[in-house]
Amino acid sequence: VQLQASGGGSVQPGGSLRLSCVASGFALENYSVAWFRQAPGKKREWISCSRQNDEKDYRNFVRGRFAISRDNAKSTVYLQMSGLKTEDTAVYICARSTIAFCVVEEEMYNLWGQGTQVTVSS
Repeated sequence: VQLQASGGGSVQPGGSLRLSCVASGFALENYSVAWFRQAPGKKREWISCSRQNDEKDYRNFVRGRFAISRDNAKSTVYLQMSGLKTEDTAVYICARSTIAFCVVEEEMYNLWGQGTQVTVSS
């Protein structure tokens, strides 16, 4: 049972990246999955979530720039990031929620991926 995040890289401000979080060992359609990020020297923060029923939640600072989606047939949750800013530089981590809806509290997530680095710089 695991989550595997990938798709990070280095881009210039204004660029785009698509992150993928592949689930294995469990049925993705039964769970809500969130993306968190952690920048150097900062606390990990919740940024977006794909609910079990495919509804979506976003933090205000990424709303309109990031789009979360899921493909249950591929057991994958995606995070399409556009209009990237230098302050988006962080390790991005996906996590599985223990409840049907999305919350920001880390203790409500019981399975974490290893993270993928996103660096935005000119």
